[in-house]
Amino acid sequence: MTADEEMELRTQLARLRQEHRDLDTAIEALQDVPGSDLIQVQRLKKRKLVLRDRITFIEDQLTPDIIA
Repeated sequence: MTADEEMELRTQLARLRQEHRDLDTAIEALQDVPGSDLIQVQRLKKRKLVLRDRITFIEDQLTPDIIA
């Protein structure tokens, strides 16, 4: 992996982590409102899970393989 590729992955990782935190805040805010749209909350939670999977994938790419 080149330095440019690593830098791009780290930038993407930071953006995805921020979006994940933002979704967490939005979900909490929606759940605090009585009568909130449960379908919208479910969609946000699903999006959050997709982001978590993508974050894990990128973190695995950035972590060097160690042969034991």
